[in-house]
Amino acid sequence: MSAVLATAQKPIRRALLALAAYLIFVVGLTTFAGFMISNLLDSFEALNAGRETLAHLDGQVRRAALVERSVDPAVNGPPFLEGKTVTVAGAALQERVGAAVKKVGGKVLSSQIELQGPRAAEGFVGVTESLEIDQASLQPMLYDLEAGMPFLFVDSLAVQAPQVFGEAEGASMRVLIAVSGQWRENQ
Repeated sequence: MSAVLATAQKPIRRALLALAAYLIFVVGLTTFAGFMISNLLDSFEALNAGRETLAHLDGQVRRAALVERSVDPAVNGPPFLEGKTVTVAGAALQERVGAAVKKVGGKVLSSQIELQGPRAAEGFVGVTESLEIDQASLQPMLYDLEAGMPFLFVDSLAVQAPQVFGEAEGASMRVLIAVSGQWRENQ
């Protein structure tokens, strides 16, 4: 009977050894998969950190470019608004203010030319514009308007900060600006 028992135990031992080998293989494969997933998650975290750093550096480069553009404004051209009529001069003023806003990445929401203002007898033309602009871009835009040609004057400025508390520094602000310049008829 012991010979029969020994032969009967061999297939059981083989089955147990195969089961143990299979379990070891599955546990090893699961451990390896967990290790790979952990490395993948670490790589994603490093990628996100790199993206945040890149976005921060990109913002600094944009601000530096705005400062460089505002330091050396184009002061070429006549000191007065040009145009055959006061209406053409008003359109030129509106275009000049719109170009200054666009130059710093803002956008004009609405615009109104004032041809018959309080100083119209002296040849002044005004424009009132509603803008959306970043906080960092406001000062370079104002500098461009007042330091460039033709001579322009910021008569009034009203700034509405972003409505959401804790919003990023680069969030857009609403700005209402009145700009005027003196018109001289082309000769």
